[in-house]
Amino acid sequence: MDEHTPRPGSSTAASPVPGRLAPTSKLAGTGATGGMTGIALDPRSAEFQQVPKDDKRVQAQSVSYDSPHGTGPVRGYLARPSSAQGPLPALLVVHEDRGLDPHIEDVARRLAVAGYMAFAPDALTSLGGYPGSEDKARELFAKLNQGKTREDFMAAAAFLAPRSDCDGHVGAVGFGYGGGVVNTLATRIPKLGAAVAFYGMAPSLAAVPHIKAPVQLHYAETDKRVNAGVRAYEAALVASHVPHEIHRYPGTQHGFSDETTPHFDKVAAALAWSRTLEFLRKHLRGSRE
Repeated sequence: MDEHTPRPGSSTAASPVPGRLAPTSKLAGTGATGGMTGIALDPRSAEFQQVPKDDKRVQAQSVSYDSPHGTGPVRGYLARPSSAQGPLPALLVVHEDRGLDPHIEDVARRLAVAGYMAFAPDALTSLGGYPGSEDKARELFAKLNQGKTREDFMAAAAFLAPRSDCDGHVGAVGFGYGGGVVNTLATRIPKLGAAVAFYGMAPSLAAVPHIKAPVQLHYAETDKRVNAGVRAYEAALVASHVPHEIHRYPGTQHGFSDETTPHFDKVAAALAWSRTLEFLRKHLRGSRE
């Protein structure tokens, strides 16, 4: 750990005003890489689900939106609380480098239980979608045009705001590859309500002054590739007066929040999730609670 590492339960934060999302321009092609290459994944994902598919608290469905490249629809998994009455704040959930696997669907349901409309697109849609195997999914992911894929996620964020079941407030949560995407989305969407990135690569530092959303960043202690850019990213956030929190988790590795990986850390994952929900409550729901 370095001198910036907070003690367990501590953080560095500032408070912004929640924002509303409006359609924006093309997504920059930087900062959205970095996954879990080489990590063996447990294929028994269903055993680790916190919110089962048939949970009565959640209404989930497959929905699609158009790719800005005119290459056809992009499929995604949309989850809402069954008890919801009226529009809700929305969260774009960005997966790791394996597409929309069962774990990410479970994350979307967890967010629905917490009171959000959560939408998780599948970047592998154009290649047939998540294939049911983590290894095959990673092989397919390597074939994607990453510039197009990042713009598809940009379009997903713009797709959510005008929906009648969304209250116009949109945030983003991403993991690994998805954490890098979220960092980049924050530089491209001026009125993103909140951005939460788990062990994601930093965006282009030149673009950091464009960030208007409050940012929450979660990092593993042992994650050489991702952590190499953290100090510079943190300095850029401070210099640009971007409201942010940075949390580092001692003794953890990349993927520590994912129950389906051998790097899962139960204590760190629970702490990171509680911080995530509090951050989202504050910045996406705070003005209405």
